[in-house]
Amino acid sequence: MNIFLPAKPRQIFRVLLACGFLSASLLAGEDANYRISPDDLIDFRMFQEPDLDSVIRVSGDGKAQFPLVGSVSLGGLSIAEAVNQLQARYRDGYLVNPQVTLTVRSYAKKRFTVLGQVQKPGSYTIEGSEEITLLQAIGMAGGYTRIADPSNITVKRRQNDRETVLKFNAKKMARGDGNTFIVIKPGDVITVSESIF
Repeated sequence: MNIFLPAKPRQIFRVLLACGFLSASLLAGEDANYRISPDDLIDFRMFQEPDLDSVIRVSGDGKAQFPLVGSVSLGGLSIAEAVNQLQARYRDGYLVNPQVTLTVRSYAKKRFTVLGQVQKPGSYTIEGSEEITLLQAIGMAGGYTRIADPSNITVKRRQNDRETVLKFNAKKMARGDGNTFIVIKPGDVITVSESIF
């Protein structure tokens, strides 16, 4: 007996989603909690309506232009929420039973910077809904130089048009003392100070 195994299981998920057997969050997999951001590139597919299929860029204000329905605000929505909103828009005067599939083709670049006494100072990217801790960010920058002071690290963060400076002792974090799960946010500037002998 021959058993057919699809080359691309993701295609099976899309068909099941389009037929209403799965939710959009299952298709999104580990990014089910991802919130759509300005500058994301989205694959838009409408089941049995190939003329509507598009690759769409989310604009800076969180809106995207879709065939027939025009501008739809997606910024801050999960994939499942965006699918529900689009299905409602297409159901309102365009299609009887619209079956929408959305996937993020490429994520907007979300960057943070590591400066000071690290091996590879520079700017680094946060992919999708990935969470990067302070210690992981330092690791991405190659770790400390031999004159670094891990007990004196600052993170400059911009929130609500205000810049705040947070101070951390990564030496304690690495030992498991104190809060070891400080999550880096896009735009953060991490500075590892030099040790004073």
